[in-house]
Amino acid sequence: MTLRAVVRGVGHFLPARVVENAEFEASLDTTDEWIKSRSGIERRHFATESDTTSSMATAAAQAALKDAGMDVDDIDAIVVATSTADLTFPSAATMVQAQLGMERGFAFDVQAVCAGFVYALSNANALILSGQAKRVMVIGAETFSKIMDWTDRSTCVLFGDGAGAVFLEAQDGAGTSADRGILATDLNSDGRHRDLLYVDGGVSTGTSGYLRMQGNQVFRHAVEKLASTAHTAMDRAGVTADDVTWVVPHQANIRIIQGTAKKMNVPMERVVVTVQDHGNTSAASIPLALSTARARGQIKDGDLVVTEAIGGGLAWGSVVLRW
Repeated sequence: MTLRAVVRGVGHFLPARVVENAEFEASLDTTDEWIKSRSGIERRHFATESDTTSSMATAAAQAALKDAGMDVDDIDAIVVATSTADLTFPSAATMVQAQLGMERGFAFDVQAVCAGFVYALSNANALILSGQAKRVMVIGAETFSKIMDWTDRSTCVLFGDGAGAVFLEAQDGAGTSADRGILATDLNSDGRHRDLLYVDGGVSTGTSGYLRMQGNQVFRHAVEKLASTAHTAMDRAGVTADDVTWVVPHQANIRIIQGTAKKMNVPMERVVVTVQDHGNTSAASIPLALSTARARGQIKDGDLVVTEAIGGGLAWGSVVLRW
C-alpha cells in the first residue's frame, strides 16, 4: 500500500466588495476594454474594513471543513500560503488556528507569492507522507489590495483579495496513477529574477512598499516555466496530457493561461478559468478556482487535476492529484 494525501473538502471566501473594471476609469488612464483585452479580468473582490487575510482564511477553512463533513478537532495541522499576513508575526496560520478554536496540532505559513499554494500543498503532502499529520488544512489567502500603487495602471487593475482552502486526509492507495490524492509535485525557484515581480519595501528596510512588476518579462518566463513544471509533475505521476481531466492554473492572466495550456497540449475546454471574476489573488488563486470549479460541477470524484503557478522569486511549481 502507498500513503496518499486525498482531498476531502474544499471551500472559499470572497469579500463582499466587488470592483468592476469601470471603477478604475475615474482615476486611471484605462478602460474596461483595455483591462479585459490584456488580462481577461472583468472584476475582482477587495477586502472590506472587516476583512483580513486571517479572517478570510478562517472562513474558507470553515467552508472546507463543512464540505468534508469534518470539524475542527479533526485537523492536525494548518498550512497557510500568503504574502500579506495580518502581522509580521505571529503567522496567519496560528491566527487561523485560534479563530477556528483549534487547541491541538500545529500551524505555519508558507511564502512563495503566487506559487504559494502549490508550495503549501507540497509541504502538506510531505507532512502526511512522513506521518507528521493525518489531516491537514491547506489555505491560500491574500489581501493584495493593501500593497497596490493605485497610480500604476499596469498592476493595480490586475489583483484581488480572497481565500480558498483544501482539506487533505491520509488514505491508503495502491501506488498507481489511478489512486486518489496527490500523485506528484514539482517545485522550483530562481532568485536571480527578483526584480521582475516584488514589493519595494519590507520590515528590515523600514518601509511597507508597493507591488512592482515587469509584466512582459513575467509573461515570457511564465508560459515556458509553467508548462515545463506541469510536464515534470505529470511524468513523475506517470500520466500524460491525454489523461488530464482539468488543468487548474494560477489565475493571473488569460493569455498566460491560454499559452500554457497550448504548450501542455491541453484544450481550453479542460482548463478551469476564474480570472474574469477574481483577478489575480496570488496564493488564493488556485484553491479559489478549485472550490469554484467544484461548486460549478466541473471537478468530479476521480478526475485527474493538474495545478501550476508562478510568482515572485521567481518561484514556480505544480501538483498532480486525482480528486
